[in-house]
Amino acid sequence: MVQFIEAGGTRIPLIGLGTWDLRGRTCAKMVDEALRLGYRHIDTAAMYGNEEAVGEGLRASEVPRDEVFITTKVWSSDLRARDFERSARESIRKLKMPSVDLLLIHWPNPSIPLKETIGALCKMKREGVARHVGVSNFTVALIEEAVGYATEPLVNNQIECHPYLDQAKVIAASRKRGLSVTAYSPIARGRVKGDAVLSKIGKAHGKTAAQVCLRYLVQHGVIVIPRTSRSDRLKENFAIFDFKLTAAEMKEIAGLAHPGGRIVEWGGTPDWDD
Repeated sequence: MVQFIEAGGTRIPLIGLGTWDLRGRTCAKMVDEALRLGYRHIDTAAMYGNEEAVGEGLRASEVPRDEVFITTKVWSSDLRARDFERSARESIRKLKMPSVDLLLIHWPNPSIPLKETIGALCKMKREGVARHVGVSNFTVALIEEAVGYATEPLVNNQIECHPYLDQAKVIAASRKRGLSVTAYSPIARGRVKGDAVLSKIGKAHGKTAAQVCLRYLVQHGVIVIPRTSRSDRLKENFAIFDFKLTAAEMKEIAGLAHPGGRIVEWGGTPDWDD
């Protein structure tokens, strides 16, 4: 059974399908298969260029729309108020949905006033384009600034998060302000596969290193959205609620974090807290 995290009046499934770099038929097929398996959370973004396919996959699955949590995001080049609104409305048009469950600022843009962007984000909630709103790749300082400008509750901060990257500061700051946390690249883009520590712990539970990695995050109350284009991996990633890591195992996994653990960087990267 899928478990949930509650924040700001919303319930977000702890595991979802990330769709970064999935396109066309492959994307639609993965969304369809994920929903038939029991996933109830799909993550997409305007920048991914696959919102039409995500919508197609949802409809093919025949799972009712109100049972699925859909997240999309507005890219950093569209953070001016007018551009933001256009992008958000284009997203729901492509998805063929009246609204999304969660709309995020995908990546901060220091050249555009955050106050203007947060204003546009909150407007999209008031006008029914999104049921809930939040941010992504926001640091402690940016969270504080965003919350100060927001006229609607911010319910989520989506960040790179996996055992190789210590995100304790931004996770604590997010939760302090009532935001849940979603981990993208939760298995470090496949780098955990051959990890000795994760493999050893997995062997004790009859699980893979990737499953241990995902379980570690959800036991910390972090939502995970692993991306895959393979049916077998889709099933593997979902099978993380039938075992529990011990306190000693959690501590051992936490010890894998190191200064060079970050994988994702883009133009306009903020001054990370790690």
